[in-house]
Amino acid sequence: MTEQTVTPERVDIQKLKSGGFIKQTQKDLFTVRLRMPGGRVTPEKMAKIAEVAKKYSRMGFCHLSFRQSIELIGVHIDDFDKVAKELATAGVKVASCGPRVRVPTACGGCEYNPNGLMETQHKALEVDEKLFGTPCHHKFKTSFSGCPIDCARTTENDLGFQGAVEPQWDEPLCTGCTLCAKACMEGAIVPDKDGKPIFDPGKCIYCADCIRACPTNSWRIKRQGWIVRVGGKHGRHPRQAEEVARFIPDEQVIPFIEKTLQWYKDNGRPRERIGTTIDRVGLYRFITEVAGPVLQS
Repeated sequence: MTEQTVTPERVDIQKLKSGGFIKQTQKDLFTVRLRMPGGRVTPEKMAKIAEVAKKYSRMGFCHLSFRQSIELIGVHIDDFDKVAKELATAGVKVASCGPRVRVPTACGGCEYNPNGLMETQHKALEVDEKLFGTPCHHKFKTSFSGCPIDCARTTENDLGFQGAVEPQWDEPLCTGCTLCAKACMEGAIVPDKDGKPIFDPGKCIYCADCIRACPTNSWRIKRQGWIVRVGGKHGRHPRQAEEVARFIPDEQVIPFIEKTLQWYKDNGRPRERIGTTIDRVGLYRFITEVAGPVLQS
């Protein structure tokens, strides 16, 4: 981007927005959205962002977006190149808007969160590196939640991945202490007269609380992986994402997203979110053409 291309006489607002420069109410002022996959940012990057914001924001503050990005508020159109170049010295990139794969969001995962079951942060970084900016019919948002608490709201994203653990019980190791039943907030475990657990898998949400609570390792991991949900969105007309796969391993996440994007490209229409495409074409078709082939590969 050169000084000539961003002068008010020549500016293409939609093109700027697609590049992460969003027009504000104020004349010639823009919000600059930064690329922060998983909301992860080093102290060095934070310091550079603060330095650039103090230097170029004509409104004197930043904004933390709902999708974990940092936004510089009130940047004048004449300063775009200088802002981008100065941010780049610390490895900070400008994000994008428009019909393309957006920056992934993620919770803390199991890297430091005791509730985490899967590593969300590094997976978000991997997806951002490999798929960010891929053209689509509409915006395409992904998120990663480390456990069923679902802080990253996988039910509200075009494609969401939620960590899950399926437990299994080893009776010889069980002492009948009933701690697993007390830990299970879903009522999936009820003790019998001897304190031994009666397990209802239909009530289990795969949180692994029973495994954490068990002092004898009677409860163990049977399967661990990602629950996959597709077609969610918020906004004016919210749509709940639908579950299409369970316990897919880490190595299948990128292929699943790639296959989904290809399916969306082939079946979607311009300015149509993938959830609307699924409503029109049918969820069964998505499952048979995307989830099935990926999981069998």
